[in-house]
Amino acid sequence: MQSGDGPPTISLQLVPKMLSPLTSVWSPKAFVVSFKLETDPKILVKKAKAALDKYHHKLVIGNLLHSRKFEVVLVSPDSEETIKLNEKDKVAGVEIEKYLVAEVVRRHQMFQSQNNNGK
Repeated sequence: MQSGDGPPTISLQLVPKMLSPLTSVWSPKAFVVSFKLETDPKILVKKAKAALDKYHHKLVIGNLLHSRKFEVVLVSPDSEETIKLNEKDKVAGVEIEKYLVAEVVRRHQMFQSQNNNGK
């Protein structure tokens, strides 16, 4: 690419969502987790629940763009749970993933024990 040719042109294309074949064909019994990032707190949980209804997976980890590093909401078909860093954690540089990963692991283990997938 030559700089004298002017600025580069970028062309974006839509790609198909993979959640539908993943949860309906490839691995319908798996503990599938998706993510939902929004900018409007009024629609985050609603859109997370809509994704659960559409794709029939187990968990949506939702967050807002402005607070994504400090707060997430875990939305499952039957519950909503917020994980939020406290001020002490923020000052200490703790990342939300510390608590998020632990909770997802806990839920996956419960799923395995309830569905005998661990055998």
